[in-house]
Amino acid sequence: MNSVIPARRWGYVIPLAAIMYILAYVDRINVAMILPYIDKSFGLTAADSGFAAGVFFVGYMILQIPGGLLASRWSARKTVAILMVFWGLTAVATGFVQDRMQLYVARFVLGIFEGGVWPAVLVLLATWFPQKERARANALWMTCLPISAVFMAPITGWLLTFLSWRAVFIIEGVPPLIWVAVWWFFIADHPGDASWVSREERDYIETSLAAENESKPASAGYWAAMTDRTVLWLVVAYFFWMSGFYGYTMWVPSVVKSFAGGGESAGIVGWISAIPFAFAAIGMVVNSAWSDRLLKRQAFVAVPAVIGAIGLIAGQFVRSPGLQLLFLIVAAIGVYGPYGPFWAVPTMILRAEVAGAAMGLINAIGNLGGFLGPYVVGYVRTTTGSGFSGFLVLAVFLLITAGIFVMLRTDRWVTPTSKRSTLPPGGVLPHAHAD
Repeated sequence: MNSVIPARRWGYVIPLAAIMYILAYVDRINVAMILPYIDKSFGLTAADSGFAAGVFFVGYMILQIPGGLLASRWSARKTVAILMVFWGLTAVATGFVQDRMQLYVARFVLGIFEGGVWPAVLVLLATWFPQKERARANALWMTCLPISAVFMAPITGWLLTFLSWRAVFIIEGVPPLIWVAVWWFFIADHPGDASWVSREERDYIETSLAAENESKPASAGYWAAMTDRTVLWLVVAYFFWMSGFYGYTMWVPSVVKSFAGGGESAGIVGWISAIPFAFAAIGMVVNSAWSDRLLKRQAFVAVPAVIGAIGLIAGQFVRSPGLQLLFLIVAAIGVYGPYGPFWAVPTMILRAEVAGAAMGLINAIGNLGGFLGPYVVGYVRTTTGSGFSGFLVLAVFLLITAGIFVMLRTDRWVTPTSKRSTLPPGGVLPHAHAD
């Protein structure tokens, strides 16, 4: 980025979007910390807990593509603001559920309202950051995922030490209802709508984006993008990755509680559970920066996925709490590492004007893996009495993701010397499929 150009967008858009999504992610995964305390009220089995954690993702897919389209055709700012209010109210309402069925419904509805946020923010970032800045902007925003896990576990654990699980749901559902005011007044859909942007910075962004648009050939349309074979393979890869990813993240507190002897307070469990996610945030940034530097994506998705699988399996063969924590860290680095490189692939193989819809499709169907992973672990633990088989299945899911990326070979369309992808008219690569 040219140091002469004012860069207030980095200090406004990225932090405000990151905090917003941290709040969303906390409301999404705090159930992993709270479930062990709910089961005493509702008599939940491990399978029930897995279903409660995973049903969120059934609802999550519903507004993925509509959210991206609303953000593109109407307003990303307004779309996110509306969704923020409704997911906050739903999160608060979760504290009032009276039985397991109501818990399932609350989690499902929460998934609906959070579902449109991810594609809407990707659309927003594309209007604020030119292509040469976009990968970095996306990666910086996506670090909100492990960061939120770092804060969520100790805060939720601390709250559970002196409050009921109902009160924790309610308290953690309130911040989005407050943050929406900050979002509304400081975020704008376009640089020309923001009072805090200087004329020089606005001209730089608008001129750069206009030049990018002028150089693009006509798009073949949304349907061509969403039915492209590489996109469909990315859907499959993301599904298996998210199965392993959420299967891991949802069960970390339970694993920590088990190797801590079961007698540790919720606060201690929360702090220990935060350690793997802190390392994951570092690994995510390093992996993304390395991927951008080499302009390679395949290895930087496949290798972390394999590392995550190794961590999940190896952790089942050790009994020392220190070694179990070590392998939880290794697994966290592996399951979080692919984020930056993975989401750089759709915009590498598709024109920007159709990439949003394709990314919505990938995130919508792929995140159904967020239902499969936690449920599989819970089901296997219930039927076998052991967590080993469940984590072995999660490891296989990650290995499938790695295998798909090895086959895709999308890196061959990137020319490192020119730092651009070679695209034909229509916006979709001619043979962008696994071979």
